[in-house]
This record gives sequence, C-alpha cells and structure tokens, in this order.
Amino acid sequence: MSWRELKVFLTHVPWDSATARSVRGSTPEEDYWSPDRQLMAAMVDAQREHTYVTVKLHGDPKKTKRLRPPEPIPRPGVEKRKNTRVIRFGGRHGSGAAELAKVFGGRATNP
Repeated sequence: MSWRELKVFLTHVPWDSATARSVRGSTPEEDYWSPDRQLMAAMVDAQREHTYVTVKLHGDPKKTKRLRPPEPIPRPGVEKRKNTRVIRFGGRHGSGAAELAKVFGGRATNP
C-alpha cells in the first residue's frame, strides 16, 4: 500500500471504526453517544414529558393521582433527577426564619 492509498484510506474510514476511535483517543461509550444520539434522546425525553403533562392535565384526577413523571433516558453527562417535591431547611446554609431574616435584612418574626 502506498502512502497516498493509506492517506485516502484514513481519510474515508468511518467515524465509529476502531481506527478512527484510536486516532481520536475516545472510548466506545463516548462514540456511542454522539451528538445526534444525544439530540434524539433529548427529543424522546421531551416527548415523554409532554405526554405525561397532557395526561396529567386532561385526565381524570382520581386516575392520574399516582402518575409519576417519566425518568429520562440514562446517558453519560446527564445526572439522574432528584426528588424536587421535598423542601428541606437546614444543612450547610443554615435554616429557618432567622437565617432568612439575615439574608434579607429584616426581622425573624412579625411584631
């Protein structure tokens, strides 16, 4: 094989081949989640959320009471959704009305 043939071969090798992956230095997992697959997963997630909202808003409240939002498709770089219904006070940032009064410069209780 001549140098020219090698150059043409390497120029036209498929992007997901082992040769192209070793040249880029990427893993099969990174190559699997290409930008077009990330976009497709985002579109599927959006459609599932839209369906959930439509059913929740227009469905019978007795039947949709226990309906939960869909989980997104697991993919690298996207963290699993946390329970957003739980409101917690305390932790490292302080808690309660006294802490809020410090932040906003008011009193902790009503007169």
